[in-house]
Amino acid sequence: MSHENFQECIDECLACLKACNYCFDSCLQEEDVKMMAECIRLDRECADICGYAADAMLRNSPFAIQICQLCAEICEACGTECKKHDHEHCQKCAEACFRCAEACRKMAA
Repeated sequence: MSHENFQECIDECLACLKACNYCFDSCLQEEDVKMMAECIRLDRECADICGYAADAMLRNSPFAIQICQLCAEICEACGTECKKHDHEHCQKCAEACFRCAEACRKMAA
């Protein structure tokens, strides 16, 4: 499969990576950073796997499907955590995570 077949998933992974990085940075600016610890941790995990998944698809890795399956799980966890917080950056990040999880599951199916 060529990376063109993965394009929608690659785009969602990159959008999620950006949203997670923005959320991560914004969470560090919040008054109660300790309360945001799990969100920050999952933002980092999610951004990292999204970047790795996009790279795997771009290079047509034989493990792209498995990487995207893992990416979907991590995105789901990050989205669920972000959804718990009322901050706009967390809500937008949750939306990006859920879109990415859906795209990764679709691609891996």
